[in-house]
Amino acid sequence: MDYLRVAGGRVLRPDGRAERADVAVDRDEGTIRAVGPPDEVDDAVGATADETLDASDSLVIPGLVNAHTHVAMTLLRGYADDKPLDPWLREDIWPAEAELTPDDVEAGAELGAVEMIRSGTTAFADMYFAMDRVADVVDRAGLRARLGHGVVTVGKGDADARADVEESLAVARELDGGADGRVRTAFMPHSLTTVGEEYLREGVAAAREAGVPVHLHANETTDEVDPIVDERGERPIAYAESLDALGPDDFFAHGVHLDEGEVDRLAEAGTAVVHCPASNMKLASGMAPVQRLREAGVTVALGTDGAASNNDLDVFDEMRDAAMLGKLAADDASAVPAAAVVEMATAGGADALNLPGGRVEAGAAADLAVVGLDAPHLTPVHDPVSHLAYAARGNDVRHTVCDGEILMRDREVLTLDAAAIQERAADAAADLVDRVDAAE
Repeated sequence: MDYLRVAGGRVLRPDGRAERADVAVDRDEGTIRAVGPPDEVDDAVGATADETLDASDSLVIPGLVNAHTHVAMTLLRGYADDKPLDPWLREDIWPAEAELTPDDVEAGAELGAVEMIRSGTTAFADMYFAMDRVADVVDRAGLRARLGHGVVTVGKGDADARADVEESLAVARELDGGADGRVRTAFMPHSLTTVGEEYLREGVAAAREAGVPVHLHANETTDEVDPIVDERGERPIAYAESLDALGPDDFFAHGVHLDEGEVDRLAEAGTAVVHCPASNMKLASGMAPVQRLREAGVTVALGTDGAASNNDLDVFDEMRDAAMLGKLAADDASAVPAAAVVEMATAGGADALNLPGGRVEAGAAADLAVVGLDAPHLTPVHDPVSHLAYAARGNDVRHTVCDGEILMRDREVLTLDAAAIQERAADAAADLVDRVDAAE
C-alpha cells in the first residue's frame, strides 16, 4: 500500500467534532484507511507512511463540494455586473457565450480548476459546453466532477433543439466514468422555462433509460415560476414531477421561490437542492428557504454558480453567505447554523451529486482539505466549525487532496501549471471580448 499520512492537526469528524487525530490514506485505492490518535494510526494501517502532509495548527476537513457551477465562466468574471438575471443573460452573457470556442472553454475550466484546488474544493458539478474539454481538465487537475452539456431550446428550430438535447445525452453517455472514474455525468436541461416541454419529456425519458440523473435550474426567479403557473396551472416542481424529472438521484439548482407544497414534494422525491446564495443575492433573485428545506429532510448542497454572477468559486464564501442569508430568510438568528452550512458544503454536496467524499472517516474517499488556523483572522480558535463558516477563506487552505492524490501542497498546485493557466485565460478572455464587440 502507498500510504499518505496527514499528521499533526485536528480532524473534523462526521458528527461535527474536531479532534486531535491523524488521517491515513491508501493512495492505491484513493480511500481513507484510518483516522485516530497519532500513536494508533500506523498500527491500524500496519505500515509506516510513505509520505506525510503536515497539518499542525490546522484542521483536516472533507474536500469541499461546489455542487452547481459553470466553471468556464471564469472568463466572464466581472464582464457584466449589477443587472437582474433575465436581461443579464439575454443582453450580456448569451451573446458572449455565442462567441465561445472549445479552446476558450478549456482555458476557463483550467482557471476554475486552479481556483477550486487553491480553495479546498475537490468536487464540482458543471453545466456548460464543450464538456469533453472540461472532462480533460478534470482528469489533468485530479479533481472529481459531475458534468453535463447545458440544453437551451428557446429561440431554436426543431432540428437545432433536438440536436442540443442529443448532445447532452451523448455527453452523459460517453464521458461517464472518465478520469479513472472521477468524472460522472448528468442530463442537464438549462431550466423548465428555457427548454420546451416536448424536448424535456424526450430528454428525461432517454436519461432514465441511460441511467443518468437530471440537473437543471429550478425556481431561481419569479420569471421561472410565473410562466409555468400561468400556462399550466401548476407550480414548477409539480411540472418537473410530471416530466419524471424529480427523482432521488436528481439535483436542482437554486430553489429560491419554492412554496410549502414544493418543499414537501422535493422531500418526498429525495431530489436535492443546490443553494447558491452569492449568485442569488447578486442577481437579486431572492432568498431560498434553506431552513425549511433542511427541516423537511431535503438534501441541501452549496454552489457558487458561475464566476460571472458571484464572482469567485470559493465555497468558503458560500458557507458564510448561506448562514447569513438563511437567518434573514427565516427571520431567525438560530437558523442555518455554522454546522449546517459546513455539512452542506461537504457531505451534503457529495450526497447531492452522488459522488464519493464529504466525510473524513475510514472507508470514505480520500478527498481532503487542510485548513490553517493560525492566521490573525482565525485567532483565537474557540470553535473550529464556527471559523469554517464565518471566518475562514479559501486562501487559508494549505493542502488539497483528491482521490488520495496531493493536488496542492503548501499552497503550490502540483497538478496544473497555475501561472501559465492564468496567462492563457487572461488572453482568451480579452480575445473573447474583442469578438463579442466585433459581432455587435
